Amino acid sequence: MPHITRAAVAFSPHEPMRLCEVSVADPGPGQVLVRFIATGLCHSDLHVLHGTFAQKFPAILGHEGIGEIVEVGPGVTDFAPGDRVMPYLVPDCGECDFCRSGKTNFCARFAERRMSDETPFSLDGQPVHPFMGIGSFAELSVIHADMITRVSPEARPDQACCIACGVTTGIGAATITAGVGPGSSVAVFGAGGVGLSVVQGARLAGADKIIVVDRNPAKEEVARLSGGTHFIVAGGEEAPVRQIRRLAPPGVDYGFECVGIPDLMADVVAATNPAWGVAVCVGLMPDRSDFSIPTGNISTGRTMKGSLMGGAKRQDVARFVEMFVRGDYSLDHIVSHTLTLDQINHGFDMMVSGEAVRSVVIY
Repeated sequence: MPHITRAAVAFSPHEPMRLCEVSVADPGPGQVLVRFIATGLCHSDLHVLHGTFAQKFPAILGHEGIGEIVEVGPGVTDFAPGDRVMPYLVPDCGECDFCRSGKTNFCARFAERRMSDETPFSLDGQPVHPFMGIGSFAELSVIHADMITRVSPEARPDQACCIACGVTTGIGAATITAGVGPGSSVAVFGAGGVGLSVVQGARLAGADKIIVVDRNPAKEEVARLSGGTHFIVAGGEEAPVRQIRRLAPPGVDYGFECVGIPDLMADVVAATNPAWGVAVCVGLMPDRSDFSIPTGNISTGRTMKGSLMGGAKRQDVARFVEMFVRGDYSLDHIVSHTLTLDQINHGFDMMVSGEAVRSVVIY
């Protein structure tokens, strides 16, 4: 029997989401029904609300959650009702060439599911599309089992939910994609939830010098709490790249773009060591955007890397949750606001203004 659940529904870009009661279908083959306990508000959701990231509407956004399995569909044997789980927006089908290669976390099903017409949600008989096949801005959702990972029930949900996307993206970018090593120097452009998680990942990896760049001077405290050793306010008289090169001549070993501004990637490249610097694109760029860099900035040996969800697979998400439970890193200073579902639009307003580092909805 279909279920009824509350959800924040986005009917079009540039409009506030509206709370509605939507119908949720039973899980089909290879799917599970999840009841969310908490969900984080992510910049990727904001991109959809601003119309810079393709999405079918009406939509239920949200992809950064933690919950429990309510029901499993036919053929699902890895999960059972009552399991504490997290969704992970990169599928792990195990069958495509990417999954079988062992070289990447990318899966051929990723793009298929992102824009699929398949949806468990309906409102007044019309389909409502879950963002990234997850839709955690609804209390109940049906998700493919290959996008679910079992996690420790000891992790406090109001913070751990952020590990499902932002934290994994950041820690993974530092430790998996870039492979930051002990004694290295790092520059992180952007002190939002993802950027601060890159900072934490660099600290966990043993980086000596971690330089954080942000336009908001109020972010310095949280950047240092995350492990940053230096803080640069962008937009001042001296360009951040020059300041970084002075702090870590002739450039840092690793640079990370965590804002999603295409032109900023050129600065990240320029801030890295000209011979072996690695510049990592972490922030979600608007669809069909591009950037350019002087050819001389890569001809001497610099490299650029893209980082889809930090290069992490779903087993890495569970590992990062275990690290959180052990106390290897803290999210006390990352989760700045807890909200109810009817406050969700205010949460995104705080994201835009910079008032919030990370907001979480508690169901």
